[in-house]
Amino acid sequence: MTAKAPAHQPLTIGVLALQGAYDAHVRTLTALGAIPRLVRTPDQLAGLDGLIMPGGESTTMLKFLERNGFFSILQTYVKSTPTFGTCAGAILLANHVEHPPQRSLAALDITVERNAYGRQIDSTILTAPTALPGPPLEMVFIRAPRIRTAGPGVETLATRDGFPTLVRSGHLLAATFHPELTHDSRVHQLFLSIVRDHKAASQAT
Repeated sequence: MTAKAPAHQPLTIGVLALQGAYDAHVRTLTALGAIPRLVRTPDQLAGLDGLIMPGGESTTMLKFLERNGFFSILQTYVKSTPTFGTCAGAILLANHVEHPPQRSLAALDITVERNAYGRQIDSTILTAPTALPGPPLEMVFIRAPRIRTAGPGVETLATRDGFPTLVRSGHLLAATFHPELTHDSRVHQLFLSIVRDHKAASQAT
């Protein structure tokens, strides 16, 4: 009898819960078999396999991150731990933020324009082909930023009007839309695969 391959150990994924739509990420992670953990203080980063920084208001998030040295701790953390930023989270990850300029973690080689697609009333839902396996992806844009440029080490996985909307660079993933607000979990599945591969590589060294 052929032995069954060992099942994957559940991944523990932090969801930055300072402000924004973190509950929807928690629901998606739970449905995919991961263990979500809300992160509100720097010490809660310990023991995580990966981190999601959700959408919301990036300036408000920055105010919370300026307490207890959280910003500098997070800046170091995302350099070595798989992190996925959506909407405001993508702004925080970016090397450069424009419209207007804003402090960021400067971890991902992209330039982001805040609220580039207009105000809340200009929010929209688009469906478009992507580099992900499967059918076109539904993308929910809410006061979305725009990735104006991406560095040579950044892979573009989806676009809108010729601009990247989903990008990856090594252990970092960023989306200018809200994948947690649809029933399509492929973007979260991609992030979990990034986390799993990163964890396996770390354990092998």
